[in-house]
Amino acid sequence: MPVLRLALVLFASLIVWLPNAAAWDRGSVERFATLPPGALNPEGIAVDRNGDVYVTGFNPLGTGPAQIYVFDKFGQPKRVLDVTNASSALLGIAFHPRTGTMLVADLGAGNIVEVNRQTGAGRVFTAIGASAGLNALAFDAAGNVYVSGSFSGAIYRTDQNGGANVVWVQSTLLTTTGFPPFGANGIDFNRDESALFVANTGNDTVVRVPKDPVTGTAGTPTVFTNSINGADGLLLDDNDNVWVCANQADEIVVTDPGGKAIAKIGDFNGVSGGSPEGLLFPASLARAGGYVYITNLSLDLRNVVGQQSVDSQWAAQVTRQTISRIRAVLP
Repeated sequence: MPVLRLALVLFASLIVWLPNAAAWDRGSVERFATLPPGALNPEGIAVDRNGDVYVTGFNPLGTGPAQIYVFDKFGQPKRVLDVTNASSALLGIAFHPRTGTMLVADLGAGNIVEVNRQTGAGRVFTAIGASAGLNALAFDAAGNVYVSGSFSGAIYRTDQNGGANVVWVQSTLLTTTGFPPFGANGIDFNRDESALFVANTGNDTVVRVPKDPVTGTAGTPTVFTNSINGADGLLLDDNDNVWVCANQADEIVVTDPGGKAIAKIGDFNGVSGGSPEGLLFPASLARAGGYVYITNLSLDLRNVVGQQSVDSQWAAQVTRQTISRIRAVLP
């Protein structure tokens, strides 16, 4: 009888445990595109109205040519843009929803650069300064352009024509002494634009900044959620779920509007033929046509900040850079 009772208890425990064990269906990560030989590490990503995918090259030293790699919707290479009037430390890229202008955050020079999508000709859209650490871009319904400053802990704003800019918000919650040493990173508004959400990479947080519906001014930032390992690129979906690149965990973490994790998608599956399989240091993401496109930055941080991360030796093996994609649905 004791043996039977023990067996029943173990069986009941298994029934309770099994659904929890399968809580994270990580979905399927596919390789969307392979960058040309010798390409810089892919960082920012955006998709235009035709479905073409644009990816910025990131050289942390900021030397050499500034490049943007363009692929069609099937992942086939179309052209490489050599960007003028910019450093090679390019990060965020986005298309202005009103004007269609392609804008790029130039971390090295401290400018937002307007780039011709056919020729690569660049002009300074707004100048902020290299000390800011410009990173990611977002837009509001009025056409204003926002860019995060990873080193200054600020979000800067200019109008759709560029030129003068202001500090929209600045906070210690947007700076970091952590690792990797980038504060304010990916940014995006929720559907009603009541708040801007900001990933803080070194703090492993997402910060919520209220936006006044009348004046458009920023309220007091608060921590929305914690413990996303290397929170990097960020977007909000139609249900205000927050999708975040966890660049030190090689996954996409999705939270609900209350900050609770509801999905963890993707993983790192090794380096094959010089290219990462799955996700390796995912940095930015863009949603289009039923997919979320993700850059595998594959950055060896030992060469950048002199400290090792769990992915450093794997990143050092990468000789051909890649872009991944996942279905834009929760598993």
